Amino acid sequence: MKIGLYSISYLGIWYDGPALNFEELVKRAKAVGYDGIELDGKRPMGNPMDLDQRKRDQMREVLEREGMEIPCVAANNDFSSPIPEHRESQLLMVREQARLAADLGAKVVRLFAAWPGVVMRDGIATYDLVRGYYSFERQFPFATRLERWNFVKDCLKEAAAFGEEFGVVMALQNHAPLIRHWKDCYDLVKEVDSPWLKVCLDLPIMTRLDKEWVERAVRTVGDLQVHTHYGGEFRRDDEGQVVFKDWSFGRPVPDYAHFIDLMREIGFDDWFCFELCHPLLDEMHQPLGIDYVHEQVELAQEYMRALIDR
Repeated sequence: MKIGLYSISYLGIWYDGPALNFEELVKRAKAVGYDGIELDGKRPMGNPMDLDQRKRDQMREVLEREGMEIPCVAANNDFSSPIPEHRESQLLMVREQARLAADLGAKVVRLFAAWPGVVMRDGIATYDLVRGYYSFERQFPFATRLERWNFVKDCLKEAAAFGEEFGVVMALQNHAPLIRHWKDCYDLVKEVDSPWLKVCLDLPIMTRLDKEWVERAVRTVGDLQVHTHYGGEFRRDDEGQVVFKDWSFGRPVPDYAHFIDLMREIGFDDWFCFELCHPLLDEMHQPLGIDYVHEQVELAQEYMRALIDR
């Protein structure tokens, strides 16, 4: 198993500070001990529209020089709109992200079923608006859930064909809102029934974290699993060990040791990629700076490396 740093952590939207450019990201990831980076397929680093062949070649040169890999390009797509022009625009972006993945040597493009996006407020990204009033259910009140499920399924079939065209595997993440839990993700992949569409099962976004539920998910997904992420915030305990900071509102800390054991059981030997993808605020609810991101990125690598190497 390898550990990657997902570029969403350094987009300059979760903290008070600048985004890193691609070369800065690669060098920082290497210096901290990561094996590669997962590239978010949007600005400022990874939008295909911004990357002509010369820039793509330069990115490959940076990776080769630093001895790093890109295991995955992450799409931020929403295939659930009942409006055909919306879905076709999303499909076009995913096709270009698949082309980018092939150009950069990535083997996977991570897909959402229905990503609502984030909104910028006072320089910091927030999920509040897209998970509050403008929620998935309120977007298109005239469309049923089943209709939107089928829109997603049809788009996933086309996306799988893009994967075959460019030689990269599409991986559907078990992420809300259309997907309610891991079984919805698994069902969509099975219904599409393409060798070019597989699963990105992530532990921290599972609706339940008890061992029985997680075991059932991992063993059912089995060899469809091709990529995964981990997140959260970390600290050192009194003995100097890296541990999770307490999660809010009583949600339990994910048991990654158990999850890794299950991953080994199903033969998974691919990438765990760390992502910081939520607003980073201090005790006074003010944005933290980029130094806090640096600290968390380092602690996250140490945490996961210790679990994998144990």
